[in-house]
Amino acid sequence: MLEANISSIAQIIQLTIAPVFLLAGLGGILNVVASRLSRVVDRVRMLEDDVPNAEAEVQAAEICELGILDRRLRLCHWSVGFCTTAALLICLVVMILFVANLVALNFAIPVSLLFIAAMVSVTIGLLLFLLEVTIATRFVRVNEKFVARRRVQPK
Repeated sequence: MLEANISSIAQIIQLTIAPVFLLAGLGGILNVVASRLSRVVDRVRMLEDDVPNAEAEVQAAEICELGILDRRLRLCHWSVGFCTTAALLICLVVMILFVANLVALNFAIPVSLLFIAAMVSVTIGLLLFLLEVTIATRFVRVNEKFVARRRVQPK
């Protein structure tokens, strides 16, 4: 009897290995997005301190940048939310796999639906992250005097 239980637990652990690796990957994604979020927050705080004392032209540029940073903050926030939701759904999948085996019930449909929901959540989180990165790169340009551009030579 004990041997059968150990065998079934080993099978459950084998089934849950992939979701656990997915959780590790989601942890890495969350780390990257949270780092970007903290950098944006730092920049916002710096600009908010500088705006009241800046000259009119600089102040207008800083206020414009604050608008862009606000959008990036919201995108990072939602990306973290969706990726965290996906991680929680994956945790539920792992727990249900264990419980289903212990009580000998068929939880195939709930596990499938939870996993699909987790993948949808990851997809949305990654798309929001991509949008945030796109906005960041669109509004940051290196001054031409600091960059040597490759020019096409005529033949």
